[in-house]
Amino acid sequence: MSEDRRRALGRRGEQLAAGDLKRRGYRLLAQNVRTREGEIDLIALDGRTLVFVEVKTRCIASRQRAIREDQDPLRGLGARQRRRLRRIAATWLRDHRRRRPHAETIRFDAVGVVLDTTGAPRRIDHVEGAF
Repeated sequence: MSEDRRRALGRRGEQLAAGDLKRRGYRLLAQNVRTREGEIDLIALDGRTLVFVEVKTRCIASRQRAIREDQDPLRGLGARQRRRLRRIAATWLRDHRRRRPHAETIRFDAVGVVLDTTGAPRRIDHVEGAF
């Protein structure tokens, strides 16, 4: 898959994940936040909880009926990536140039999005407190 198609797939997954979070009552604060440590996909508030969200998106054939286990987007979220996301969140929280919302707790969620080749969502899985 070309880099442009990969980025477009990721953007589509992030848009769907953001919409899903809003429908669940989250308040979206930021999307595609870059720090010197890397990028975090979504930052939101769930009540008084500040939530850093990693979105993973995969594409399957339109005619495919079931999603195989090896096509689960959240399967690829390993320990190394989780550590990196924690570092990115810590860097974002320490940045005093931006106002931060008051939150009682912090949580890391993961959203797995499966699209078919037409771009239609087949499945969106939201795991609260994924790591």
